[in-house]
Amino acid sequence: MIVFLNFAKQGYLYLLAAFFTLWLPGCASSLNPFDMRIAEDLSTAISDIFEKEEVVVYEKEELDALKAANKIPLKWKDKLSENEVASFNIVSNRGAVYAADENGVLVKYDEATGKQLWRIKTKNRFSAGIGIGEGLILVGTSKGEVLAYNEDGHSVWQSPLTSEILSSPQANNNIVIVRTVDGRIFGLDALDGKRKWIYQGATPPLTVRSSAGTVITHGAVFAGFPGGKMVALSLFSGNLGWEAPVSHPRGVTELERMTDVASTPAANNRLVCAVAYRGRVGCFALNDGTQIWSRESSSSVGLALDNDYAYVTEENGVVAAYDLISGATMWKQSKLGSKKLTKPIITGQYVIVADHQGYVNVLRNYDGALIARAATDGSLVRNSIAPLMDGFAVQTAKGGIYAFSTQF
Repeated sequence: MIVFLNFAKQGYLYLLAAFFTLWLPGCASSLNPFDMRIAEDLSTAISDIFEKEEVVVYEKEELDALKAANKIPLKWKDKLSENEVASFNIVSNRGAVYAADENGVLVKYDEATGKQLWRIKTKNRFSAGIGIGEGLILVGTSKGEVLAYNEDGHSVWQSPLTSEILSSPQANNNIVIVRTVDGRIFGLDALDGKRKWIYQGATPPLTVRSSAGTVITHGAVFAGFPGGKMVALSLFSGNLGWEAPVSHPRGVTELERMTDVASTPAANNRLVCAVAYRGRVGCFALNDGTQIWSRESSSSVGLALDNDYAYVTEENGVVAAYDLISGATMWKQSKLGSKKLTKPIITGQYVIVADHQGYVNVLRNYDGALIARAATDGSLVRNSIAPLMDGFAVQTAKGGIYAFSTQF
């Protein structure tokens, strides 16, 4: 038996960020309550206290099985700058892959070879991205600006919003959807970035700071909010179509009652599903929000859907598959050598997840069995994995860009 010490740093950062939100309104001139570098510094002292209390035990057989797994073929790799706080999504489109970093660098790669097709260095500090759609490459900044570029890397427009952007902007039907850290969702004109509408979600006193984004389908925008709510908005007007509870707050204190939808919902042609941190996972009818099923679950990173299952990355390193029709648990995979996994993605018959040590894992979709595994640079993969035409790509906290093949 081999024992590792583990500290769930992200959880403490959530609480520290919430603490700043409650305690610092009178200190806004000297401290930024949304600056996670402050939380990182304070969490170091807290981790010294709590690290010894959580002991993670991995059986030798489990580790041996991981070491013996087939290796995922590496197609190509590159390196950008280290990302200390921000979480970026790599995206692929029309044979190209786009990546960004905190220092304001935006890169376009050839998907097949990894050759840099262009690279631009802006004067902005990127905090979120990348979104793609309507011929635009979209990123957000820590100052609350949305920047739009065309596929040649030329600036098209920029639009100032109300606060920092933590999730990737999305574009559909000539409208760009952007979510800001203050709980607002904006609809912008894709042609010039001008504001078309704004929706303000309710925010309880204590919330999880997250990079939860939005999903657009069937002319609607779906988003989860603090307090366990999910809403459906009109893509064209921002009007509320319906609101449904994913999870209900429980407990007496604000901390006990915290149950936020801290990740992006997932949707198909019939259902939209979401999962709450310290709450439940549930699926709802697209048209009216009728709950189809709900189960106990907790996740701060999210879920993915295929035609049969909802795949959820739950707390403590568990990947679970739930039947889309009934919500019945189909399988759970808990032996991936990490307690901090990314949101899953689906590519073909595979479920892909990565972890805080930079490992990526390929699971079989119908039973969760580990098929193959590969290492990157040893640093945290905190962002979503990007599906490619015949594989997938990840970006690490150290800035590593890795494109893998699923042709085993």
